[in-house]
Amino acid sequence: MKRIKIFDTTLRDGEQSPGCSMNLSEKIDMARQLERLGVDIIEAGFAIASPMDFKSVQAISAAVSKCTVASLARCTKGDIDAAWDAVKEAKHPRIHVFLATSDIHMEYKLKMTREEVLQRITDMVGYAKSFCQDIEFSAEDASRSDPPFLAKCYANAVAAGATTLNVPDTVGYSTPQEMMDLISYLRENVPGIENTDISVHCHDDLGLAVANSLACVQAGATQVECTVNGIGERAGNASLEEIVMGIHTRRDFYQAETGVNTKQIYRSSKLLSSITGVAIAPSKAIVGANAFAHESGIHQHGVIANAQTYEIMNSTDVGVPQNTMVLGKHSGKHALREKLESMGYELSDQDLEGIFNRFKVLADKKKTITGSDLEALVFHRHNNTRRACELVSHVINAGDGVPNISFIKLRRGEEEIEEVALGGGPLDASFKAINRMVNMDIRLESFSLNAVTDGEDAIGEAVVKLEAPDGETYTGTGLSTDIIESSIRAYVNGINKMIEAQS
Repeated sequence: MKRIKIFDTTLRDGEQSPGCSMNLSEKIDMARQLERLGVDIIEAGFAIASPMDFKSVQAISAAVSKCTVASLARCTKGDIDAAWDAVKEAKHPRIHVFLATSDIHMEYKLKMTREEVLQRITDMVGYAKSFCQDIEFSAEDASRSDPPFLAKCYANAVAAGATTLNVPDTVGYSTPQEMMDLISYLRENVPGIENTDISVHCHDDLGLAVANSLACVQAGATQVECTVNGIGERAGNASLEEIVMGIHTRRDFYQAETGVNTKQIYRSSKLLSSITGVAIAPSKAIVGANAFAHESGIHQHGVIANAQTYEIMNSTDVGVPQNTMVLGKHSGKHALREKLESMGYELSDQDLEGIFNRFKVLADKKKTITGSDLEALVFHRHNNTRRACELVSHVINAGDGVPNISFIKLRRGEEEIEEVALGGGPLDASFKAINRMVNMDIRLESFSLNAVTDGEDAIGEAVVKLEAPDGETYTGTGLSTDIIESSIRAYVNGINKMIEAQS
């Protein structure tokens, strides 16, 4: 079995996806989960892009020890200096430099000749090598580059010290056969390539990112670049969970394996969704709500007789919890911990205390607590940390033909403040009242509401995107069996992130 390295770029390429930005603590939480997942490389960010990106890469370098930590850099000394400064404290640092090699990019974006590009690759890969032994070189838009010229670019990178050669399908243009042919061509025409890892980075503009990546594995690629839930610019990147489970489930075909702990896949997916507020489509392969669900009578009969009739993977292989233990308002903290541990969650006493308090509140509202309910509480525990504002109570007067009035009480530190507002609806009134209390002119950019558990007493998850006075946007999430309460909690959560970012 050949070993395929998994290069996760959720925190760099994935975060560039509109609506998927994360704050520093969220990035560190995600990086630690990626380490538990067992990815080989975490691309922590683009250090030169902003002071916050630099700080994030630096913090992740210190937070993880098992994974290689990489920072992206253009082929310029300033970028490479910033990348090295950000990753130099990592136990396993990598500098990832890139330069476009397609004619359209060289002419219109770089305004460089082929000779200038070749020389820049030699100079900048060599410069990066003076700091770090682990150097990855990416030829941006490789799939639309002239193959003989592309081979020269990679040959220069190898000669200058690159240890990984990345072949990106930057705009998702290629087909699986074309990507296979390109990898085969490069293996035959780049001197020294046999001493490097061959990586691929495929985008999903035509829905082929996973297929293209797996075709490259067949052709000899030894590293795949991907993101949790397939997030990324435009239509996204190759989905980590689909790549890993494709190789895992069909190892007979690919004759390959990864070092990923597949039982952590589902938790990684849910954590990212909780942080970004971007819901996972029910039909999403591997991690969607319907991935291991059967409603058809024919399917149900087959699965009862033998699960393999309709399931090619065990749900437990990817960490999907089995919701069989019933918990209620009379359950204690010990039973809750035991259930969470059986679902694979390792929690500190402080985290457990916060979840238990919310569990008791929820148990008073629901007859039985399911595994999905517990999962929702776990993944939203970040809402309970570092709160500048906390919802104490709310009273709503709403109806058709009567004024919509909201009374909100918040706690800020030791002080409790309250406000009443009129609005076009109960949420409009509530949000206006909160804006007055925090004395901020906040614009609601978007709002969505999803049921995250089943039944008429389901937990509702509200997701809001708020625009601060400085134009920055923040995502807030809230949970409750009361959809108005979950919406207010989401709004307060978004404001807390806003206040934390500005402090």
